[in-house]
Amino acid sequence: MSQTYVPTKDTSSSRVWFLTGSSSGLGRALAEAVLAHGDRLVATARHPEQLEDLTLLYPNRLLTAQLDIMSEEQSKAAVAQAMKTFGRIDVLVNNAGFGLFGAVEEASAAEVRQHFETNVFGPLNVTRAVLPVLRAQRQGHILMLSSLSGIVSTMGMGMYNASKFAIEGFSGALAQEIAPLGIHLTLIEPGMLRTDFTGRSLKMAQHTIGDYAQTSGMVIEWNKQHVNGKQQGDPARAAQAMIKVVESPEPPLRLVLGADALEMIRKNLASMEQEMKVWEATSLSTAFSNEKVSS
Repeated sequence: MSQTYVPTKDTSSSRVWFLTGSSSGLGRALAEAVLAHGDRLVATARHPEQLEDLTLLYPNRLLTAQLDIMSEEQSKAAVAQAMKTFGRIDVLVNNAGFGLFGAVEEASAAEVRQHFETNVFGPLNVTRAVLPVLRAQRQGHILMLSSLSGIVSTMGMGMYNASKFAIEGFSGALAQEIAPLGIHLTLIEPGMLRTDFTGRSLKMAQHTIGDYAQTSGMVIEWNKQHVNGKQQGDPARAAQAMIKVVESPEPPLRLVLGADALEMIRKNLASMEQEMKVWEATSLSTAFSNEKVSS
């Protein structure tokens, strides 16, 4: 049975953010930006002690909470703690996650399951825990961290692509379901940001197959040599863009961040459109012969 929340009258004009994966990378940059902006923050992490310096700076506007997003119980407990402290949640940011690189065949079933537990089922757990609050308020905004990789597939990143494609799929449907309730949803689709994502936080498939050395293996090696630590995307500026979206009266369903992401997504869409034109006659040929076909 889902928790029922009664909206609490809040005399403060600042928003309350609920952020997962707050201790490092984009999550840490966003935590710092939200607090500097004057808003209040529920910063969750598996190791919230890593946020102690922010607690000292913002003792009245920051609540830290331990949260393993793979746990439904911990997700509900963190939301209840947020409500007890601030009385509302205005923005949910599903940021926690990690990358799993390797050829599709190289990734084991156990590795893929763990990846999906964190990147897909985790955000679902947290979203389901927060939605009763947003529905009761009849307002709120969900920022769902997707990726360039949620739109464009890349060899060597197939499982990460799959997890972000899943985020894109259910988020698009959820956005339609909650819009009449006054709740917005925006998919955040960054390109390469200079974080630990491609370094310490990245997991590699433990099994390697020599036949993929010139495809997925080449991409992974290129990432090690030319990407990690050299990304053009600034997490602090990405955080400011996310705050701007939340403050917009008409936020987008998708926010692409970075010139690299814009270029690759546009090329992907153009390629899809060209392929559909080439195969349009075949696509239209599948109707029953006595049915009128419209394109």
